[in-house]
Amino acid sequence: MPTSETRSPERLRYHYAVERELADRLRNSAKHERVQLYKTVYDELFRRVTDHPQLTSPNTASHKAKIANQMRLVAPLLKTDSVFLEIGGGDCALSFQIAPRIKMAYALEITGRLVPEAAPQNFCLILSDGSSIELPAGTVDVAVSFSVVEHVHPEDVVQQLAEIHRVLKPGGIYYCVTPNRLLGPHDISGCFDTVAKGLHLKEYTISELARLYRNAGFQEIWVDKYWNSRRVRVPVPAMRAVEFFVGWLPLAARVHLARNDRLSWEMDVRLIGRKRLD
Repeated sequence: MPTSETRSPERLRYHYAVERELADRLRNSAKHERVQLYKTVYDELFRRVTDHPQLTSPNTASHKAKIANQMRLVAPLLKTDSVFLEIGGGDCALSFQIAPRIKMAYALEITGRLVPEAAPQNFCLILSDGSSIELPAGTVDVAVSFSVVEHVHPEDVVQQLAEIHRVLKPGGIYYCVTPNRLLGPHDISGCFDTVAKGLHLKEYTISELARLYRNAGFQEIWVDKYWNSRRVRVPVPAMRAVEFFVGWLPLAARVHLARNDRLSWEMDVRLIGRKRLD
């Protein structure tokens, strides 16, 4: 259970039951059904779980700290003439903060329910079916997603990555941050189960996601880490060796690692792929 969780056990159990029901609906759906089902499922989630953290936390200190940390990771990758794309913008707080610094900011979402009406002039919300991106090819300099890919049906992740690669300019990058499956589950299931059964439809390791990057066309891929406050590129094979070791640890040991915020952060999947220059 997240240390920041303040809801009662009864409300957590209710949230878990709703997410399992909605997640099963998504997991068992056909591709043509998911075109509308993503939006339906999340609209229903927020309607039924009125104390969901995404509805109650936008003005909290923890939410502001989260956006500040995302800015720390993304801002050095941007220039004043950059075109930015956030996959799964949620309330679009990150895009709103980035927009004044760059040429154009786009946010891709399946619902606009969480997005404030007042937005920067150079911001545009794009509604999606969960995998397609309605932008011309070669539009974006930097695309990012924070805790999004795990919410996408595994079949749709393949198309989404291909779409991200398509809309990037030559030399453009995609930065994906997602919790590591080895220390999960990271959705509401973490309060009750050892495997994600809620709306984290699939959680990934670095190795698994890097393989999908390559299949989508990304040839230059690395893990983003900080060492003594310096940003470093870590080769995927190096982290693969770490994951192999962690994967062999007993469940109790992995749970202990997951509860250590520092260690959990170090194990997060923070993967960057660059589109080849033409």
